[in-house]
Amino acid sequence: MHPHNEYKVSLEEIHHTQKRDAPSGTAITLAEGVMETYRALTKWVNDVEPAEDELLIVSKRIDPDPGTHTIRYTSEIDDIVITHSAHSRKGFALGAVVAAEFLKIRRGFLQ
Repeated sequence: MHPHNEYKVSLEEIHHTQKRDAPSGTAITLAEGVMETYRALTKWVNDVEPAEDELLIVSKRIDPDPGTHTIRYTSEIDDIVITHSAHSRKGFALGAVVAAEFLKIRRGFLQ
């Protein structure tokens, strides 16, 4: 159990309409992090009504949004919302280059 049982948690991710995967890898990574704390949540689901043990990820494709991820904690008393909005795809391209440089000098299985 986590210390704040009064809060239900959900995720939303928005990307441009050319993005083919849903949810995004970032949304999945965020969901896995949430589930480490909210142990009663055993898996995430995308764009369907979640069961009691499932974490909802809502995926939206809206141009020209390069990437917005939101985690929402909702209780009877209040909402806590954490949002990251990318202003362009430059950061994603740089991240791919940094990852490629990192992998270039390594061998074996990486986690």
